[in-house]
Amino acid sequence: MVSPRIGRRVQMTPKVKKNISKLKESSTLAINERSKKLIKSGKKIYRFGFGQSPFQIPENIVEALKSNAYRKEYLPIQGLPELREKISKYLFDRTGVKYSKENILITPGSKEAMLLMHITFNGEILTPAPSWVSYEPQAEIGSNNVHWLETSRSNNWFPTAKELENKIKKIGRKKNIILILNSPNNPSGAVCNNLKELAIVAKKYKLIILSDEIYTDLSFDNDYKSISKFYPENTFISGGLSKWCGAGGWRLGFLAVPNGLKEFMKSLKSLASESYSTVNTPTQFAAVEAYKGNHESYRWKVRTILNAVGTYVYNNLKSNKVLINPPQGGFYLMPEFKNKKFKTSAQLCDVILKETGVAMLPGSDFGFKPKKMLTRLSYTDFDGVEFFKNVVSSKSISEEMVKTYAPNVVEGVTKLSNWAKNL
Repeated sequence: MVSPRIGRRVQMTPKVKKNISKLKESSTLAINERSKKLIKSGKKIYRFGFGQSPFQIPENIVEALKSNAYRKEYLPIQGLPELREKISKYLFDRTGVKYSKENILITPGSKEAMLLMHITFNGEILTPAPSWVSYEPQAEIGSNNVHWLETSRSNNWFPTAKELENKIKKIGRKKNIILILNSPNNPSGAVCNNLKELAIVAKKYKLIILSDEIYTDLSFDNDYKSISKFYPENTFISGGLSKWCGAGGWRLGFLAVPNGLKEFMKSLKSLASESYSTVNTPTQFAAVEAYKGNHESYRWKVRTILNAVGTYVYNNLKSNKVLINPPQGGFYLMPEFKNKKFKTSAQLCDVILKETGVAMLPGSDFGFKPKKMLTRLSYTDFDGVEFFKNVVSSKSISEEMVKTYAPNVVEGVTKLSNWAKNL
């Protein structure tokens, strides 16, 4: 007798680790895809949910990529030596701190740089609320505990030195702790003005600092603030080309490791070798041009435009129903909608999207309690190439220019402001 099981295909279900099975798609990427689907279906959507530079990459950097497209060789795991040298100089010029090229790791985006650090590190992760959506999931991938330190609008959405010290005592002063700082901040668009005081506390308790400086070249006051100036011995810096250079899809980032942490650097390098091997070769050669060339004119225009658009959003959205701080860098604002109609910020954002077409992300995605009616608004839904071409000076960007070259932002803010009046 032939067994009925013979010839039957039996599919085995692979087991997923618990910390991985809990992960969801990044909310920033999810809202981008959701917005695209709604637009494709014929709906008018104001894409305030996804943060992506609207500007063209500087032409000489694009030409450098083209001229190196033929290169196919594997580069060193740690990255092209010339590129690491240029990044070392770039950081020294801005921070006064020397991160040697031997302690710089080139990664496929700064997101990967931070993930490698989370996987390598063994300890506790302390991150202010609000913080970028991927810090907590990455910590969970690395099997590290996450501790949130909630901040307030009155302190510009960054912790005070006293709040930081109190939180460290609760976690346990003898534990290994990474404090993540991001300034200008995603999602608030705020700049941290008390880095020196935070550094004093960090040094006292021997914290590790992960300074996410991906937006620092987009500070509207053109002042590159880094906590590494006050605490270089234990400050890691992550950065890349996605924000100031508009090259998000190129996936080129870096992690600068304090010079005394050779063993940690060795482990990061080993982990990189067993994951992505090396960052793609043509992009690394093009990035040399990005970090060695003088692109201050380009940066100035980008900052000026973003400042003008962000200020327009702030001026036309703030009210007794919408609490909001002015923009200071990057391309985000964090409005709070004062109401008792909604149970969660996620529900709030869902209703706003359905009723106005404005896509935003809820504050709960960035570490706030769900009942806090905060959202993240990205004001990059405009043609950056066209706007860029028509700017000749900072004084030339009037409100009329914003209306002309950022019509989707203007229209979306009007709809959002009108909707909020009925709360």
